[in-house]
Amino acid sequence: MTPPRAAQVWIALLVVFADQVTKALVRNSFMLHESVTVIPGFFDLTRVHNTGAAFGFLDPIDFPYKSVVLALVAVAALVGLAIYSSTLEPSQYLTRNGLAFVIGGAAGNLIDRVAAGYVLDFVDLYRGDWHFWAFNVADAAINVGVALMILDLLGVGRVRVSRAV
Repeated sequence: MTPPRAAQVWIALLVVFADQVTKALVRNSFMLHESVTVIPGFFDLTRVHNTGAAFGFLDPIDFPYKSVVLALVAVAALVGLAIYSSTLEPSQYLTRNGLAFVIGGAAGNLIDRVAAGYVLDFVDLYRGDWHFWAFNVADAAINVGVALMILDLLGVGRVRVSRAV
């Protein structure tokens, strides 16, 4: 494993570790739907169980083997991302690091889905009656990863070589 690839493996592992530690703290400290205000009018810690996909998609829908189907989709996505990541050049560090965050986040949520049948979310951002979807460290890492990949697509951080005419 080349050093750049080792860096991405460490990023993914650190995301999984941080995600699982924070979820364990919430599991041990909060009952379902219990909430503690961190910043009044903006941020609470609230234990929520997401049995659906991203942003609660499919959460209210129940069908046989739902958690198994969602876990298999997540495994397929992880395998696809890992294969894609292995094809990237070392110079594509933003995309490679972004994928490491995405893979770590997806793996963290997959662990929940397989172990408990749901993903534990707890970050509750809101203003007045408006609430953003509850999320966790894994979800945040996925968003950071996607942002890094978008920055790479926009050419941020690329070294431009000028050619002599």
